[in-house]
Amino acid sequence: MPETKLNVKLLSHTVTPEITIALGGRLCYSDSNIEDLREAAAPHADEFIGKLLSSSHLSPIEHASFTFGAEGVSRALLAQITRHRIASFSVQSQRYVRQEELNYIIPESIKALGDEAVNEYKQQMAQIHSYYLSWLDKGIKAEDARFVLPNAAETRMVFTMNARELMHFFSLRCCNRAQWEIRRLAWIMLAMARREAPALFEKAGASCLSGACPEGRMCCKKQAQVKELSDFVTELAKNNTSDNELVKILDFDRLNMNK
Repeated sequence: MPETKLNVKLLSHTVTPEITIALGGRLCYSDSNIEDLREAAAPHADEFIGKLLSSSHLSPIEHASFTFGAEGVSRALLAQITRHRIASFSVQSQRYVRQEELNYIIPESIKALGDEAVNEYKQQMAQIHSYYLSWLDKGIKAEDARFVLPNAAETRMVFTMNARELMHFFSLRCCNRAQWEIRRLAWIMLAMARREAPALFEKAGASCLSGACPEGRMCCKKQAQVKELSDFVTELAKNNTSDNELVKILDFDRLNMNK
């Protein structure tokens, strides 16, 4: 029953996403045919995307989509990310996949308490898993035995968002007030998105990067640190850092601004 670690992959995305978006945007203002527009869009796609973003003409942004795979994430994270309704999710089922071994996530706050606390937590996970297995042994189907499983239980998912929804996702989940697990996922996804479409995602991220903090009295007052992290992510993207390396580099300690 091991602790499991976050793993994120950018599985696929729209081919030449920035050119596709520029083509869609230009079409709104031109009487040229699509082939001519595509040839015209390619050399100046970055510039035109900047115009679309600055004018808040965001519907063409939706023509590009990005598909991610994530494992080593908790059911607690799943409950948060599926609130982003303009997205498509395929999630490992606890109904059809028996949890013969319970993989789980250990919160960083518990790790901070030391080995004794971690061992206590692992014992609790073992006890919960024993309850689950006992119900299976009694002939209860996995779809009902799963009711005793914790939010800590690992899940795996493939999910797709269009670029406009990704920007909205980043604005909320890269915020320092977002829960630590989904905040880390969001920053890693942002780095991958900037690597593949730098002009499109150059200014994406926590809302405070492009204006006033929307959190009001709950503001973390760490905009400078968020900006520094965003600049660091840009450098990782420019260096074409691999998915695996991004997961290693953008760990909890680097992203934790609550200390």
